[in-house]
Amino acid sequence: MSNERIKSQIQFQIQQIDKLLKMYSQLLKECREKEPDLVEITAIASVLHSFYNGLENIFEIIAKRIDNGIIQGEKWHKRLLSEMVSKNDKRSAVITNDLKDKLIEYMGFRHFFRHSYSFFLDWDELKKLVLPLEEVWKQAKEEIEVFLNSIDKN
Repeated sequence: MSNERIKSQIQFQIQQIDKLLKMYSQLLKECREKEPDLVEITAIASVLHSFYNGLENIFEIIAKRIDNGIIQGEKWHKRLLSEMVSKNDKRSAVITNDLKDKLIEYMGFRHFFRHSYSFFLDWDELKKLVLPLEEVWKQAKEEIEVFLNSIDKN
């Protein structure tokens, strides 16, 4: 697959995450001002789930299309995220350790969200991911764009 096609696939995922956060921006803003109710918490949890899914889609594209393989087996999600911090002979590092440490929390929440009932969601825990979400996305987007600019140089 050409580098341009890979870049296009990654850019599409970036656009989807941008769209996600834009569509829910009012709800995310309101949650900074007052504690959300159960329905709002459930909606916000869905946003966090989709946010990490979008990032993982980007990491999977890189693993499949550039590294020529996808990590499999138990805990592959964690290994995939860790691989994005490391450069290899085919590419530079995609993200920094600092960002990886932040994203581990979103990945863990995504797992919890998939395997629990929404009435178990706790706003005090959820807000630890919601409040920094825009800043985490800004950092992720910047790091991924630096990586995209490096693709043709490898």
